[in-house]
Amino acid sequence: MLNEAVVHATLPCIDFDRAKAFYAEKLGLSPAEEQPAGAFYDAAGGTRFFLFPSSGAASGSHTQMGFRVNDIEATVRELRGRGVEFESYDFPGFDKETCIASIGGAKSAWFKDSEGNLLGVVQLS
Repeated sequence: MLNEAVVHATLPCIDFDRAKAFYAEKLGLSPAEEQPAGAFYDAAGGTRFFLFPSSGAASGSHTQMGFRVNDIEATVRELRGRGVEFESYDFPGFDKETCIASIGGAKSAWFKDSEGNLLGVVQLS
């Protein structure tokens, strides 16, 4: 039943205009569709996510959405150049200089959006 459903992530934001500006300026994303309840952003392969105004705060304690990329080093460099600040962690396989973790053949890096949502970029092997 649900294995045939289209899936999209939903991300809360306290300040909708600030969040839209972050996604546009820092990530280069524009809403594909806006409605009173929020905005849909389209991504590769028919995937999308929904950004919506909420009075609740994002936990930021776990990855809420991830972007799969082909070259994580280049992606991290480009996002840093746009002003994105990556999270730093202390665990085996995490390189504090690049802010990229190598775990089981995958490489990952994490950052928070303007609303505190923890987002990740991952390069699968």
